[in-house]
Amino acid sequence: MGIETRSGNRSYDENNRQSFYYCFFVHEIIEQMLSIKAANCIFSRLENLCGGTVTPEAISLLTDDQIRATGTSSAKVEYIRSLTTAVISGILVFDDLINQTDEEIIHELTSFRGIGTWTAKMFLIFGLNRPDVLPYEDAAFLQSYKWMYKTSDCSKESIMKRCKKWKPYSSIAARYLYRALDYGLTKDEFHLFK
Repeated sequence: MGIETRSGNRSYDENNRQSFYYCFFVHEIIEQMLSIKAANCIFSRLENLCGGTVTPEAISLLTDDQIRATGTSSAKVEYIRSLTTAVISGILVFDDLINQTDEEIIHELTSFRGIGTWTAKMFLIFGLNRPDVLPYEDAAFLQSYKWMYKTSDCSKESIMKRCKKWKPYSSIAARYLYRALDYGLTKDEFHLFK
């Protein structure tokens, strides 16, 4: 099985979703406030340090200094440690999230230090393939949104109103906007009808 993320496709064993989701969250924590390129570089270093696969067990064997040496900030090391502890102790079981609503998942995930609404929404969109998540907090989404609608108004209210017509497929529309940005389409003016 595979999963598409903003930073590319990742493979996982269907029988080992828990490990994959853990890896997904570690990557998303690293990616917070960084470019995809920088995050992928840091994450790649962490993968190498973990022997090729980032798992809770592998991370628990590393020192904070080793993780920081990959380019991960001290705050993010703390967030990764918190996530690791929650997963190893069974406080956070990703498979338990699958049958919850989007709102319940966001509420549960954001109770963990270092996982905010943005990270939870990326998990819903790219991890669980939920179809109706509007990532109005995401800078990449907002860049494409401004380009497509020729607006500078990125208030939550304005975005929710304008994107209401996307329901119940907001995630799919957002993925198209991410692709437009990834392919450099947002560098040129957008014309719906030419």
